[in-house]
Amino acid sequence: MISERHRRRNLLILLHLRRKYRKRERQYWVHPILAVRYLEGNFYTLFEKLRCDDAKFFNYFRMSTSTFDFLEGQIGDLIKGQDTPMRVSIPPKEMLAVTIRYLATGATFTEMHYNYRLGISTVRKIVRLVCNALWDTLKHDVFPKSTEENWRAISDQFATFSHFPNCLGAVDGKHIRVNKFPHSGSMNLNYKSYFSIVLMAIADCDYKFTYVDIGAYGKDCDSSVFQETSFFKLLMQNKLNIPASGPLNTHSNLTFPFVFVGDEAFSLSENMMRPYAGHYLPENKRVFNYRLSRARRYVECAFGIFANKWRIFHKALNVSKDFAKDIVKACVVLHNLVRSKDGYRSADTDFVQRLHDINTAPCCRSTRNANDIRDRFTEYFVSAEGALPWQNAKI
Repeated sequence: MISERHRRRNLLILLHLRRKYRKRERQYWVHPILAVRYLEGNFYTLFEKLRCDDAKFFNYFRMSTSTFDFLEGQIGDLIKGQDTPMRVSIPPKEMLAVTIRYLATGATFTEMHYNYRLGISTVRKIVRLVCNALWDTLKHDVFPKSTEENWRAISDQFATFSHFPNCLGAVDGKHIRVNKFPHSGSMNLNYKSYFSIVLMAIADCDYKFTYVDIGAYGKDCDSSVFQETSFFKLLMQNKLNIPASGPLNTHSNLTFPFVFVGDEAFSLSENMMRPYAGHYLPENKRVFNYRLSRARRYVECAFGIFANKWRIFHKALNVSKDFAKDIVKACVVLHNLVRSKDGYRSADTDFVQRLHDINTAPCCRSTRNANDIRDRFTEYFVSAEGALPWQNAKI
């Protein structure tokens, strides 16, 4: 039997635990800091003033007023809440402003909580809701469709601006820094010794993304990530409506396929050109590497503009993996949309983040046909028809 002493001791322990874990009564229904949202929140004190000055508005939201209004019209009905007898829902315009400002500055949810006088959990829910709405609404409009006409238009741009004919896009991967995900081990630890997910992208000559794949593990090399994308599988199955091979001019009998260009991390194939490896190369191969780098720089510059405009990527994303993917997807469609509607602004390229060299071990061996195609391009670049007057001075 339990003694009286032990019984009293157990009772005291039970009373102590009840007091310790007793549900706390809510101190405020609405915290005083949040209660003055309509008087002191940034949206109500600053937004209309910014609209009166397009330059200030662009500097604050990284887009013009017309683009902001267009976005509100596109996703307003999707994110609109329902008013109740207890509370009035947050307007879609305010939700969009909070999200765009969060993406443009990289501020924490706590900072947004104090600036816009909204609860921290409310800000988090708003950002995720708006990011999903932006992707779902805009993804079919901001990326070009895989038609032969669109591919030829992109190829003409590369031939004009980078002097690389039959190029359909520059391919590369960008590591998006994240905090370590729970139970992820070292899957997202990349060769730079920080945790990341991969944004694999193809860019055109307007620094816009024509295709993206988001969320691969940071430890994977770019070539293996690219080969796991739906785009690569469609490319291998000839289901992308890529134009047929043909001569580059009427004076040549050599046929050239339409190709994508990448750095040493990618494997050489019939539709993917990479530079020749090695330091002591003959002149014609160095010319090819120079001409390829002129085309490949567009994706690196696109990543630089992307990260400079949406400065959420200047630090590690402190969210879950799915949330991080939602943020990247929203910024990708915003990047393309703003490039299309607002064009070039000098602030876009104040800081261009160049990617470091990455693991150059190819994930698969190149074929003889792929080497022959690269050699044909090399011969053309040093021929009278394809050579540039200044190219030998650049190698």
